Amino acid sequence: MKEVAASKSSKGAAEKKGFFARLAQFFHEIFGELKRVQRPSREELGQLFTTVVLFILAVMVFIGIFDLIFGRATVWIFG
Repeated sequence: MKEVAASKSSKGAAEKKGFFARLAQFFHEIFGELKRVQRPSREELGQLFTTVVLFILAVMVFIGIFDLIFGRATVWIFG
């Protein structure tokens, strides 16, 4: 029950703040979270880039093969 009461009291405190105070708190929390973000090193970024490009190429080939198969099947069926 104490947790419910605590959440209600914090909810009431949040409702008492004005629009601009809540907006300022929102941006303050965003910048606080961004300070904790761990950015990849240059080598990790290169590996991630290569992985994404290879995955996109694989999907393109996969879709291209199916497009070719269904295109030929359509021409064969509807002639």
